[in-house]
Amino acid sequence: MDDHTRDYTVGPPTSGDPTGWQADRGESNGWEHGTLRRAVVHGVRLYNAGAFHESHDCFEDEWYNYGSGSTESAFLHGMVQVAAGAYKHFDFENDDGMRSLFETALQYLHGVPDDYYGVDLVDVRTTLRESLDDPTALHGWAISLDGDRHEATDADFRYAERLD
Repeated sequence: MDDHTRDYTVGPPTSGDPTGWQADRGESNGWEHGTLRRAVVHGVRLYNAGAFHESHDCFEDEWYNYGSGSTESAFLHGMVQVAAGAYKHFDFENDDGMRSLFETALQYLHGVPDDYYGVDLVDVRTTLRESLDDPTALHGWAISLDGDRHEATDADFRYAERLD
């Protein structure tokens, strides 16, 4: 693990034991990559609030911390595409652009563990596939994190603002 992705201040999952959480690590108990979990929490909440550009920025900023070919990189790149595709659909009414981004997202998310850093990737993949045929599948959909669908708070927006 790289030191620059460690952050022991990031709290545990609110439920479950997702891939990335290492409860048995002794005094360094926590996430394999704390900065990744922090970006996921903020990115998912912002997505669920309809702040797709800000969500994209959270995932993209963290994506740069990982080498090509790593699971972390594939996951974050996929989530960048998820947020960008929703942005295309909702903000630009460009469903061809959304489909292209979602097809790429599905490629990146293929083989990533279903509970990676608390994200319900089974539901993400299913919704992306449904949206390819019916973009309205996105309407009312929210990404589940640790079994819940949280929306953004002011802290999430402040996090995204600091990324610029």
